[in-house]
Amino acid sequence: MTATLTPATRASRPLRGAALLAGALLLFACLDATVKHLTAEYPVPLVASVRYAVQLLLMTALLAPSRGRSMLVTQRPWLVAARSMTLVLLTLLMNSALQRLPLAEATALSFAAPLLVVLLAQPLLRERVGWLRGAGVLAGFAGVLLIARPGGNLDPLGVTLALLAACSNAAYQLLSRVLGGTERPVNLLYSSALIGTLCFGLMLPWFLHGPPLTPLRAALFLSLGVTGGVGHLLFTLAFREAPASFLAPISYLQLVWAALLGLLIFGHVPDPLALTGMAVLLAAGVGVAAFGGRRQER
Repeated sequence: MTATLTPATRASRPLRGAALLAGALLLFACLDATVKHLTAEYPVPLVASVRYAVQLLLMTALLAPSRGRSMLVTQRPWLVAARSMTLVLLTLLMNSALQRLPLAEATALSFAAPLLVVLLAQPLLRERVGWLRGAGVLAGFAGVLLIARPGGNLDPLGVTLALLAACSNAAYQLLSRVLGGTERPVNLLYSSALIGTLCFGLMLPWFLHGPPLTPLRAALFLSLGVTGGVGHLLFTLAFREAPASFLAPISYLQLVWAALLGLLIFGHVPDPLALTGMAVLLAAGVGVAAFGGRRQER
């Protein structure tokens, strides 16, 4: 039904879009929490392989009967493949960071990615970045420093992995912007699931170990593809219902979900300086997104 909606109609339902995005972000936070739990016992490539394989199977079962081979057709296949590879690298780095860092802190550090996108948008995409957005980026990085400060309680390797994941995420977002004008979102999502399955599947012979599967562990493994796939679907639908400028600041709600899940599941409360850094990062990110959206609408 949503395929018949016009852009004007979609943009007139911002509350529906906000609800869809909030649900997607909750699923993404649940995905990260499940990954953190499973990677405490199983290798990262194994966990990632199951996540992408389940997502690929679900998309194939649900969409292939109606779309057929058209899901594999892209206008710029090499750029689409490069985008998918950045997502593979992002998954590997972020999942490894989640092994070593609390959920809230790892999520917060990953939110340096939107700030990096703003920083790189001018030289790479020739998008104008005003001084207010530049100031917001600097404030956001100050928040990152408060979270990942030297002498803090966080694992230095975990912090490094999370920041590298943010860099990979920035590259992923930039390529998504470049491809957004020519490629269908479903095709991009399917390509990512396919390439992710192939890449992590090739690693499996070296990482097939861990404790025996129980019904609970099997359910958690299967949930990875469901939360990832449904989360991306809700994320895509949200942007069909409301303008990106309205939804962009809401994306930082994932940090709130991560903090709540970290408390409820792992019993972790960030220290005061880390909480301050998260608040600064949250405010800076929302400000950058909101100001950028207003400029685009003028």
